Amino acid sequence: MKLLNKISFAAIIRTNPVKILVTWTIVILENILLILLPLFIGYAIDGVLDQSLAPLFWFALVLVALVVISVIRRFYDTRVFGDIRVKLAEMLAFKFRAAPVSVKDARLTMSRELVDFLENDLPGVFTAVIQLIATVVILVSFHLYLAYSVILAAGLMCLIYAMFHDRFSVLNSKLNDQLEQQVWVLSHRPLGAISAHFERLKRCEIRLSDTEAWVYGLIFLVLFAAVLSNLWMVQLLPDISVGQVFSIVTYSLEFVDTAIMLPVTLQTLSRLSEISQRLNQPVGSITHTEVTHDA
Repeated sequence: MKLLNKISFAAIIRTNPVKILVTWTIVILENILLILLPLFIGYAIDGVLDQSLAPLFWFALVLVALVVISVIRRFYDTRVFGDIRVKLAEMLAFKFRAAPVSVKDARLTMSRELVDFLENDLPGVFTAVIQLIATVVILVSFHLYLAYSVILAAGLMCLIYAMFHDRFSVLNSKLNDQLEQQVWVLSHRPLGAISAHFERLKRCEIRLSDTEAWVYGLIFLVLFAAVLSNLWMVQLLPDISVGQVFSIVTYSLEFVDTAIMLPVTLQTLSRLSEISQRLNQPVGSITHTEVTHDA
């Protein structure tokens, strides 16, 4: 069995690069159509008000194309990444064959998160990047100040996340330490120790959740301020139509929806980076030491 020298996203992608490239191409095409929807809705509104059905026809065509491509991608992705999960599990099962069962079980489960990210989260990153760039370009076409508003909000959002990044890394490490003990605790420890294990898991999860609440609360305040600013600045645009107002407001709201993907992705990558370090850890260094995280 051919083993990966180091478990990483790049190494996983190299197990089936052509098929992954195909799914990424489909994702990009899907997102191009998705970002065009508010623009075509605005055209359709103006067209209907002017007694013209042609813009409505083009909007319907874009919708149908989006549905067809989305369905095809999901059929394709399930099969491609399912094969990758099986290959990765086989390699890790062989690598950790001498490790304690508790650690082996936890790390095989964690390894699926790496593939889950490529299948489920990475398309969201493509969506965020494509839509953020498109949103700025389209808002610039209406007025430069509208784009300045969302760019400033994006910068503040990244600054807020950066302030909490180290804490996320520490908390994820503590949670994974505790998860690696679970099978061993359930198999070898009395009922009181099992209860203590799940209490420690609960405390780790609460700390993570509380940190997320603060981070995303602050981020949403910044993003909603950008939306309100753009709505207020609509009055600066001369001879603006109803459809254009709809497009500006919709793209500003979509900016909020997609911009939040960036800190979410950074948080996920922080957790997956910690998991990758565990998967690359030499088997001989793994012990059954039970951990407690009361701090």
